[in-house]
Amino acid sequence: QVHLVESGGGLVQPGGSLRLSCAASGSIFSINVMAWYRQAPGEQRDLVAYITSGGNTVYADSVKGRFTISRDNAKNTVYLQMNSLKPEDTAVYYCNLNGPRGHWGQGTQVTVSS
Repeated sequence: QVHLVESGGGLVQPGGSLRLSCAASGSIFSINVMAWYRQAPGEQRDLVAYITSGGNTVYADSVKGRFTISRDNAKNTVYLQMNSLKPEDTAVYYCNLNGPRGHWGQGTQVTVSS
């Protein structure tokens, strides 16, 4: 019964920024890996970035240098700071805990368009 609440999505112009948040609550014994995935219409869900409990981060090549993932363990919250947004970043962004077979949020829409 883990509940993930995502927020921060919206419509921005190319070059703009957004900050996504995902707060976890419920029966959580431990959160090792926290991640953000995204899925555009007609495409598969792909990893954007993840961060381990130790603070190690991994980014998809398409977002390196533009996105930053971080976490607040005390708040069970993961963030995704997205800068220099491009139209190809348009997708539904999903929060994930402990891998693809772990827990998923409902998704938040990010649209980058002029």
